[in-house]
Amino acid sequence: MSAVSYYTPEGLKKLRDELNHLRDVERPKASQAIAEARDKGDLSENAEYDAAKEAQGLLELKISKLEATLANARVIDESQLDDSKVHVLSTVNIRNVANNMEMTYTLVAESEADIKTGKISVSSPIGKGLLGTSVGDIAEVIVPNGVLKFKILSINR
Repeated sequence: MSAVSYYTPEGLKKLRDELNHLRDVERPKASQAIAEARDKGDLSENAEYDAAKEAQGLLELKISKLEATLANARVIDESQLDDSKVHVLSTVNIRNVANNMEMTYTLVAESEADIKTGKISVSSPIGKGLLGTSVGDIAEVIVPNGVLKFKILSINR
């Protein structure tokens, strides 16, 4: 059984849209490719048929993984979250203790993470290190290079 994942309403909609696209658009395309390859003759020496069947198998695997993710997905009610501690969907302003560099991150589900927009996964090393901390705390984050220390400056929604 998969673990429960928490999403924003937008993130959940994006997952559902992707699943619908795979089911409604990509699946019929894969079936059509198999039918076209089958019509070309001897299946024992038909590389196009084998490739189409393999592509269909990979597509079905992706669909099944998305279905499992959606089955365990929960939408976060931001109004119920405590602003005094870092949780999923918290926007956290932190300062690296070593070099005094300030950064702002929003903690999101793994599938919604996008470092370019400042969204990091709660399952990333920094995300894990920040969870549960409060303003003024020093979060020790274990990364491959060692331990980074971040001071929590503010927590917002």
